[in-house]
Amino acid sequence: MGTPVDPTPEVVAEALRAASDAPGYPQTWGTPELRTAVAAWFARRRGVPGLDPDGVLPTVGSKELVAWLPTLLGLGPGDLVAHPRIAYPTYDVGARLAGARPVVVDSVDDLERAAAEGPVRLLWLNSPSNPTGRVLDVAEMAALVTAARSHGAVVASDECYAELSWAGAAEPSPVPSVLDPRVSGGDLDGLLAVYSLSKQSNLAGYRAAFAAGDPVLVRELLQVRKHAGMIVPAPVQAALTAALADDAHVSAQRERYRSRRAVLLEALGRAGFRIDDSAAGLYLWATRDEASAESVAWFAERGVLVAPGSFYGPAGARHVRMALTATDERVAAAAARW
Repeated sequence: MGTPVDPTPEVVAEALRAASDAPGYPQTWGTPELRTAVAAWFARRRGVPGLDPDGVLPTVGSKELVAWLPTLLGLGPGDLVAHPRIAYPTYDVGARLAGARPVVVDSVDDLERAAAEGPVRLLWLNSPSNPTGRVLDVAEMAALVTAARSHGAVVASDECYAELSWAGAAEPSPVPSVLDPRVSGGDLDGLLAVYSLSKQSNLAGYRAAFAAGDPVLVRELLQVRKHAGMIVPAPVQAALTAALADDAHVSAQRERYRSRRAVLLEALGRAGFRIDDSAAGLYLWATRDEASAESVAWFAERGVLVAPGSFYGPAGARHVRMALTATDERVAAAAARW
């Protein structure tokens, strides 16, 4: 269902142990070492040179930021929060928690139609997508950023699967970030990239994530988060810093998932399923052109749990989402049953 099962890398666990004597309160903003490590990682891995460490904010996993960002931004009744048509449900829930209204936006035309109904204050992008694995290209992202800025909206891009691209060989093909100069035009005003190490570093239990982008926007979020006690523990900040500096464990984990993905793709094809999108990320977006409940039941009869696409919006009602997060032995057993 999407929770990592492989060991936490030793380089990360050792950093956590070394920082375990932490009697004082940690910094909500994160240590300078962590913020510098995030900026260096963006330059090295995401094609974003020169990111200001002042524009980095650690978060207690990425889900809490997704859920609370509309509230942290001061949104409320009458404001619109835009998110993809097929999407992780927390974008919608976060809008409702703030009293704002969620609207579906997949294109510039969608955004213009939404803006005719009310002020679009926040636009969520999700690339690579959960659940579909679709990747937005530079032109698509840049067009959405330009349109959102014309309406004064903050653009938050959930990019936590970016290191798990399946288009290349050992190294992934670059997945554009909203902070990429080709997307942002070299101006990070109103832009946030949201990232989690749960996927690439098996740190779901650590709740280790961050947002990065516009330093002015980050400072505004920081002021609220200080008073709300939304602080990443000091040992986790140290572990996150170590994880960002070590690319080797990410490459090794990516290859584990690549191998499992290949087994599942072959078995799903034999069982009559078509895989749509799924160019990156932890999931296969599978369909037999039947209601998702029927596919879920077919898998359940064989002892395999998948998520119905309807969980992610009406447009997903004929797909299921299958995670790559099972051991090699369990993946092989599932494939044999099909």
